[in-house]
Amino acid sequence: MTSFPTKEHEIACNKFVEIFRQDKRIKSILVNCSCARGKATKDSCLDLVLIIKEDKYYNLIENKFKRLKKSVKEFIDLKKVGKYSHIDLQITTGKIIPKPRDWTSGPDEYELEIGNIFRYSKLLFDKKGYFKKLSKKYLPYYSEKVRKKKLVGVLGYMNNNLDHIEIYVKRGLYFHAFSRFYSALREFLQALFISKKIYPIAYDKHIKEQFYDILKMPKFYEEYKHLYEIKKIESEELIEKTKKLKELSKKYIQK
Repeated sequence: MTSFPTKEHEIACNKFVEIFRQDKRIKSILVNCSCARGKATKDSCLDLVLIIKEDKYYNLIENKFKRLKKSVKEFIDLKKVGKYSHIDLQITTGKIIPKPRDWTSGPDEYELEIGNIFRYSKLLFDKKGYFKKLSKKYLPYYSEKVRKKKLVGVLGYMNNNLDHIEIYVKRGLYFHAFSRFYSALREFLQALFISKKIYPIAYDKHIKEQFYDILKMPKFYEEYKHLYEIKKIESEELIEKTKKLKELSKKYIQK
């Protein structure tokens, strides 16, 4: 049962399902993110997902929704409730594929996409069990072969970022060193989730919720959060924090 923050969120959601379940191109409808987890407020958007079988329908369905959100009363009423209270729609085949990344782009969204679609969503409509069949590839977790390869890759990106920090600090490039460190912090989280075969919600928000409720590591949260606290940017503080993050990686991430 989904707990919506306002009646307008719930009414808009019900109307959305009523409209799109009649579309033969739609296989499944989900609510995800904060509304699905009962964490939303009146200012939260209503995150909805449409599962389609083929990509060729994407533009047609997106254009259909763009027209509807301007004319359907329930969708218009939702926008009046809070600052960002609108429908945020994701249209997908549900076939998640890892996307290319580079050394400084930060963590990719592969596990985030899977988690927010398949693990932390609420199913609102499912034609002939389509979504449940699709879920079998990703739940409880994706294949061990892929997991091991992915973990090695993520740790490689994280360590590459960490290994650059002292070099940049010594050159006085403190802000780029911080950028590298911030990427490494999120890559550490990504690796931690992969090592535990648990899907994340996000790497830059709901952090406490994830440590307490999902990872079941409340004590470690206290260690992790202090890594974000920088007292003086133009100093060697980031070098020390780099050493600390490497220690935590060896301690908590099992290959």
